[in-house]
Amino acid sequence: MNIAQFEARKRAHIQHSLNMAHQALGQSGLEAVHLIHEALPDLDFDEIDLNSTCLGQKISTPFFIAGMTAGHSAALEINQTLARVCQERGWALGIGSQRRELESSESALRNQWCQFKDQFPKLIFFANLGLSQLIRTPLDQLEAWFEAIGAKALAIHLNALQEALQPEGTPQFRGGFQAVVSLCEAFKKPVVLKETGCGFSRRTLERLRSVGLAAIDLSGLGGTHWGRIEGARAAQDTVQSQASQTFANWGESTAQCMSEAVQALPSTEIWASGGVRSGLDAAKLIALGANRVGYAQPALEAALQGPEKLNFWMKTQEFELKIALFCTGSKSCDQLRKKEEKWRLNPI
Repeated sequence: MNIAQFEARKRAHIQHSLNMAHQALGQSGLEAVHLIHEALPDLDFDEIDLNSTCLGQKISTPFFIAGMTAGHSAALEINQTLARVCQERGWALGIGSQRRELESSESALRNQWCQFKDQFPKLIFFANLGLSQLIRTPLDQLEAWFEAIGAKALAIHLNALQEALQPEGTPQFRGGFQAVVSLCEAFKKPVVLKETGCGFSRRTLERLRSVGLAAIDLSGLGGTHWGRIEGARAAQDTVQSQASQTFANWGESTAQCMSEAVQALPSTEIWASGGVRSGLDAAKLIALGANRVGYAQPALEAALQGPEKLNFWMKTQEFELKIALFCTGSKSCDQLRKKEEKWRLNPI
């Protein structure tokens, strides 16, 4: 691994993810989900309760921030800002891909995550590794690395389109399904499978039914699109640059993934992310059956402006969700979830 090139790529990913041209906005399918207004909610606004359970642990909101960045010089500060406010507000936090930390012999890289768990002892956070790395990493090495981090769960991210378009990509996914099966069978901690903006088809979800996942993060089409980002990173007039335009809208919409996941995976926690831009979007996904709702790019944008801005943004998401619950006559997320009399699909 060329460290200089690796860090430059990670910094470029942050820069490009903030560019609105690389957001597949309007394609999440959430515009078609209409929450039905209840003019006579039989409750007071201050009765609204956002408490939820994440992988068996009580937490004060149904929100999480999806893993976005790790493995470079600016990543720790970004993740510390996210962690500080997430711990304060009761949000869970995903860490970006920790491939470099797993593969590196640098003790400082490994130690920073041990310090991270000590620094934020009440935070629920998830370690993160790509499928390509899972396939070639021995279980004992993976377990030792994970135990040192002290995370709540291990998230394995799927990014086939990104790896195929990335000049330095590792699109070696052969044996990936069996690697996930084996991990779930042998690993002593919860395993989360997550996409990175292209979602899951019904066929894939049904294949995962008996795998034993603790949760699945759908990360559907509608938000940051890594095919577009890798196209922007590629040199002009390369096949990667041209192909990225062809695949600029590739993926399964978040709303479609959500409706299919609750049918295909009745015993798995369903986490919904991908194009979530408001507490109202979150309420729609909860109504469709989501146990937890995640944000990425908007949280990163707020975090880069500092903890006060991030705290205000997160507080706004909570307030908007409470309004949606109140105006549908729902005291809690459980009362809204999968109650079809509280929502309908409108033609677009």
